[in-house]
Amino acid sequence: MKYYKKAFIIVFTIFLLFVPFFNVYADDIIEDVDSIAISADATNTDLEIYSKSAIIYERNSKTILYEKNSHEVVPMASTTKIMTCILILENCNLDSVVTVSNTAASTIGSRLGLSTNDKISINDLLHGLMLCSGNDAATCLAETCSGSVEDFAVLMNSKAQELGLTSTSFVTPHGLDNDNHFTTAYDFAILTDYALNNPLFRQIVGTKYYTVNINGASKQIHNTNELLGSIQGVYGVKTGFTSKAGRCLISAASRDNLDIIVVVFGSDTKNIRNNDSIKLINYAFSNFTVIDIAALINEKYSEYVSYYLPYVEINKSSDNLSTYLDVFDTKLYPVKTSESNAYFATLTAYDLEAPVEKNQVVGAIDVWLNNSKIYSVNIYSSAYIKRKEAVDYLLFFISQYKSFYTL
Repeated sequence: MKYYKKAFIIVFTIFLLFVPFFNVYADDIIEDVDSIAISADATNTDLEIYSKSAIIYERNSKTILYEKNSHEVVPMASTTKIMTCILILENCNLDSVVTVSNTAASTIGSRLGLSTNDKISINDLLHGLMLCSGNDAATCLAETCSGSVEDFAVLMNSKAQELGLTSTSFVTPHGLDNDNHFTTAYDFAILTDYALNNPLFRQIVGTKYYTVNINGASKQIHNTNELLGSIQGVYGVKTGFTSKAGRCLISAASRDNLDIIVVVFGSDTKNIRNNDSIKLINYAFSNFTVIDIAALINEKYSEYVSYYLPYVEINKSSDNLSTYLDVFDTKLYPVKTSESNAYFATLTAYDLEAPVEKNQVVGAIDVWLNNSKIYSVNIYSSAYIKRKEAVDYLLFFISQYKSFYTL
């Protein structure tokens, strides 16, 4: 009996030692069903958000609809794989079949289930990366793209710099805890918005179930994002968890031309992570609508061309002004539903004196919401207008003189 007690104590001690280890590195540990239940009726919009940091980012206008500690530096766990995925899509052939290294096969945490010398396509690796959050897939992809995890991190940080992610640093392709691996909710909203412009990225993160092929054998995997297919309009993007980062979720959702990214970092449980995300999604769609500022701007420019431009006088020149409207990316702009009739456009035409350079700003159309300017588009000169010289004045005098004596 004494022997069994000692054996039990030893086994129990080992278990206690290893439980924290797995909690630190597992990406999406399955909790009790009750604790991760999703309520599609979670319409509470008081915005009592329990996650450490959060943001609602509107994609059409690149504006923030809500934020909580969105510039606070935090670990991001497996949402890291958003950067890994988009870099692979931009730099690798998805049809290529690669051999899994021992380093990749032995990567800890959530896994696709790869073994050393397995053969698998990059396309299947990407699905294993983004659906079941395979850390082994992340390492394999990093090695395939750059030769090593360290060199791939250089590529990740270079891309972060290119995108203006000023508070982000990458060390790994999977997001396991590291003091030098961090970001902000704002930075990852920017990154996710960029990645979603890639149709293949959007297709992968919007996939609920997928069958990968490893060494010719089929294996079905499912997406760890529980909001996908459960909440109206949600079309991605990525979950994450480590003990240091807490529960993380980046969601993309679209309804009635309002296209948002919701980031929640640092939730204590899946239940909090999901409910905070749902609450923010419902807040955005319940309280905001979009206005067609493209139509408003184009209408104002048409008025300018028809009723103002023909009568423009340029000091020290007799030439006529021709113009064009600057290209603008934002077509739709989110406003509070209660303010949906409080917007208007104004025209500013600048006083001009020759010479007027081609592509010189000659005016602007501003869009206002109440008393705040929300958007502005420049009007440019489409041709060079020279300044009158002495000979021009002389010729004008002669023409006037002839006209006088003709009478």
